[in-house]
Amino acid sequence: MNIPKIIADELNVKIWQVEKTIELIDDGNTIPFISRYRKEVTGSLNDEQLRNLDERLTYLRNLDEKKTQVLATIDEQGKLTEELKKQIEDAMTMVAVEDLYRPYRPKRRTRATIAKEKGLEGLANIISLQMTKNKIADEAKAYVSAEKEVNNEDEAIAGAVDILAEAYADNADYRTRIRDLTRQKGTLISVAKNPDEKSVYEMYYDFKEPVNKAVGYRILAINRGEAEKILNVKIEAPHDEIVGYLLKQTIVRPEHDSAAYIEQAVRDSYDRLIAPSIEREIRNELTEQAEEGAINVFGKNLHQLLMQPPVSGQTVLGWDPAFRTGCKLAVVDSTGKVLDTVVIYPTAPQNKVEEAKAVLKKLIKKYHITLISLGNGTASRESEMVIVSLLKEIDEDVKYIIVNEAGASVYSASKLATEEFPNFDVGQRSAASIARRIQDPLAELVKIDPKSIGVGQYQHDMNQKNLGTALSAVVEDCVNSVGVDLNTASASLLEYVSGINKTIAKNIVSYREENGSFSNRKQLLKVPKLGPKAYEQCAGFLRISGGSEILDTTSVHPESYAATKALMEKLDITEQELKCGGMKGISRKVKNTAEIAKELSIGEPTLVDILKELEKPGRDPREELDKPILRSDVLEMKDLKEGMTLKGTVRNVIDFGAFVDIGVHQDGLVHISKMTDRYIKHPLEVVSVGDIVDVTVIGVDLEKKRIQLSMI
Repeated sequence: MNIPKIIADELNVKIWQVEKTIELIDDGNTIPFISRYRKEVTGSLNDEQLRNLDERLTYLRNLDEKKTQVLATIDEQGKLTEELKKQIEDAMTMVAVEDLYRPYRPKRRTRATIAKEKGLEGLANIISLQMTKNKIADEAKAYVSAEKEVNNEDEAIAGAVDILAEAYADNADYRTRIRDLTRQKGTLISVAKNPDEKSVYEMYYDFKEPVNKAVGYRILAINRGEAEKILNVKIEAPHDEIVGYLLKQTIVRPEHDSAAYIEQAVRDSYDRLIAPSIEREIRNELTEQAEEGAINVFGKNLHQLLMQPPVSGQTVLGWDPAFRTGCKLAVVDSTGKVLDTVVIYPTAPQNKVEEAKAVLKKLIKKYHITLISLGNGTASRESEMVIVSLLKEIDEDVKYIIVNEAGASVYSASKLATEEFPNFDVGQRSAASIARRIQDPLAELVKIDPKSIGVGQYQHDMNQKNLGTALSAVVEDCVNSVGVDLNTASASLLEYVSGINKTIAKNIVSYREENGSFSNRKQLLKVPKLGPKAYEQCAGFLRISGGSEILDTTSVHPESYAATKALMEKLDITEQELKCGGMKGISRKVKNTAEIAKELSIGEPTLVDILKELEKPGRDPREELDKPILRSDVLEMKDLKEGMTLKGTVRNVIDFGAFVDIGVHQDGLVHISKMTDRYIKHPLEVVSVGDIVDVTVIGVDLEKKRIQLSMI
């Protein structure tokens, strides 16, 4: 199997790009490093292409390994023919290999194996060949044996039919065709176990959908309903067509006495052995496809959430709302340091609104708070009313923002939070996290398991290992895209940097605590367990401000420092200019990049990246995205009227639409059909998490707390 060619064809790239990338991966290079610093080698493949390449490489290598194992097993049995060997070698999926291996795989004791033990294989062959001039009942007499517990002709024929049924079920060609027919013409059906029971699955109580049109989010919903024992689910295949196909393949002489027994074997084979197996396979396949789609959407949403621009330079009051236990507050300065924490009780049952306002006014004056970051959990609405009332009573210019607090409780009870805030309770930690989320979403959210951040759908119902791997890759790409301040980053943030694992991340923080701030990147080599390979992978993504090497503030890799300094000299750029924010427009002024790259002995893509860094050292890609909406007043659902146009923030994108925060407690839904005039396959073609969008209210249901919005 030519793996590089297969991947190149699938990704529509050149074979040499794939081959070179595989060499880099096998040599221990990470995807972010390859994407950023080995563009010449890969032909500038981007993060997404490299991730897809790596995923396919793993699958195809596992497939190759499986083929080798299967060929060896069949060969040991002395049953490997040249034709079978070629079929296995040419197979392109695990399913195809499993189908071919099926007849040779060691089996548990089945009806067919028992029949073979009784010596009935010869009779099965006679029936299958359809050549005997005798009646099958007469042929069966020779197989009656008290010793082998075959008491009469009927028992002999029944055993032979069992052998044929299993042989048909194990036939790779038959299974492939039946699988295709079930995919193309099958129907997914779900019905309620108790139609009178109220549940969120009512739309699936009497539901039918063609298998080939089954939508991912409906598959996951149906699976959950089945797991919760509310739904019965099955795939209804085109039974008669499949049985007809099998009869056509197996009966060559319809008039022969064998035909009736072959038909019996065919029907038994399909109903007892093939249909349940194929149904399981297709349901697994549908689930895998649905999960893959959901993971993809979750990943894109997570990427947008992590890449939201920081709200810098503000002293923030983090507010973790609650009823009985009170609202926990944490004041955090512009660097993320917690200055104060307090608990107030403005909500039920205490309702100490005026007392709470007095505390808030003192905190605002004392710490010059400019922004209140309010979590969107329980009592958020009631807390928001208090905040808006307060803002009308004070002279200070303070705004508020509602922040998605998903995962804050997970973080606040974690070992990491305990280490970071040993003297705080979970509420205080949660409030601090809510404040920091708005100051630097990426730095704060990396402390939380990506699965708990709450920008997906049905994430608890899917393969957790696949989900975790995919989301970790998203976090890794985001962290390395932005870069990390080596002297302030937490271990949680550092462990996502290319080449750095949990142990090295902790060692970096320990080294920093013992020896003070890093003054240059080379000092990383003094960190225990951070060797030359790890240094090569991580150095370009770690920034040092105010150190001994000016280029350490940029994403220029140390391996390119000599070329960069030669370029600065050639273009008459001083270190002072870099310190003052770079040389604006320099990348547009340099026209002959190919010539200069050759002169500096570096690749042209590397030169282009260096020029961008000289233009804007340590640039943050998040700055180009929409800033979050800061509010000073509040809307209630009862204030909404059809036709109102509002500005909102996209909170979550799912397969059938997007949820948008328009400043009321309940997010509104923009259905996919209300996003644009043109046809789109998925909402992600139009919106992403964090986008600021203009929406029109088209429906309000106060009883069900549903808001329908349109972007058209």
